Amino acid sequence: MLTLTKKNIKMEEIQNQNQQPMSVKDWLITLLIVAIPIVGIIMLFVYAFSSTENVNKQNWAKAQLLLVAIILGLTILMFMAFGVFFASSFAGMQHY
Repeated sequence: MLTLTKKNIKMEEIQNQNQQPMSVKDWLITLLIVAIPIVGIIMLFVYAFSSTENVNKQNWAKAQLLLVAIILGLTILMFMAFGVFFASSFAGMQHY
């Protein structure tokens, strides 16, 4: 029974730490890590879906992943639109 209470206390400490506001130093370290190519994307997933991360960092990482997905989708849509435009314009030049 004593170990259960120690585990409960430990879990409460972790939850309290996850609710604390992040310091400027923590944000700078987070931003530097995310700025590293490939590692940054992986760390965004770790930050977003880890249960031990700060709630502020989790929400920020989820928002960043959502923005990346939206921008990637719009970019693919634009490439497809321009591809169709250029393909149709070159298809009409076969008679020359």
